[in-house]
Amino acid sequence: MATTNFSSMQLLPFHPLFPSFPQNTRSLSFNSHPKPYPNLRSTSLKPYNTENPRPRVVVMAVKNLGETDPVVVSPEKEGPAGDLPSAAGVYAVYDKDNELQFIGLSRNIAASVSAHQKSVPELCGSVKVGVVNEPDREALTQAWKSWMEEHIKVSGKVPPGNESGNATWVRQQPKKKPDLRLTPGRHMQLTVPLEDLIDKLVKENKVVAFIKGSRNAPLCGFSQKVIGILENEGVDYESVDVLDEDYNYGLRETLKKYSNWPTFPQIFVNGELVGGCDILISMNEKGELASLFKR
Repeated sequence: MATTNFSSMQLLPFHPLFPSFPQNTRSLSFNSHPKPYPNLRSTSLKPYNTENPRPRVVVMAVKNLGETDPVVVSPEKEGPAGDLPSAAGVYAVYDKDNELQFIGLSRNIAASVSAHQKSVPELCGSVKVGVVNEPDREALTQAWKSWMEEHIKVSGKVPPGNESGNATWVRQQPKKKPDLRLTPGRHMQLTVPLEDLIDKLVKENKVVAFIKGSRNAPLCGFSQKVIGILENEGVDYESVDVLDEDYNYGLRETLKKYSNWPTFPQIFVNGELVGGCDILISMNEKGELASLFKR
């Protein structure tokens, strides 16, 4: 019988796939009794090539900032979409005195510049554009970085709109409302029935969404879709986490009886149950939500 020639083996370098994997994780070990296998051939392994792969080169069709021709934009126009590409890349906005105000990157240059024209028309006189052919994050960042470094090298300063803390050019995300709590805590005895608290809540607020999880972190796909629709519609709504057993203890079962609806999420408008996720999606696809929230 042939034998395995372990003496000819070379040890392979070990490269863990997950270097941050916890060291105290429990592992399983199995004891077995080896059995002879017939017709085994001797095995020799070639050494593993440990050379590092070559770094990926990002290729861009972007000229230097100084070599790029400006495109004049005007506040009188509805937008520069006719003159600027709806492609991904880097752009530099100059005021009417030809002073560089902001360097940005975008997946849609025309749309971004159009938004700037509406928010700060007095600072938009002309735009220089560099389109990135393969617009992944690395390529876009590299194009933006090259224009920034070129401008800083020439002027010795960062464009005003790119200075730290400047919120003129970058839209700030509005702070989201906190989720409502129906009780002061599970340890507190209620003096009013929970069903009455639900009734008061949905009748005193125009739109109420009872969801699983919070509006910042929904804990089910249906709740996430409902929050997405309400946010996209710009609806001012209140949210209640039905999984919060500390401040909304017993809410799920009580709400099912109150609304006669067995699942979550549940959306109320003007004190009346509209339905759950499927109904909201259907109304959204039919364009019926705008009229619903205007009632």
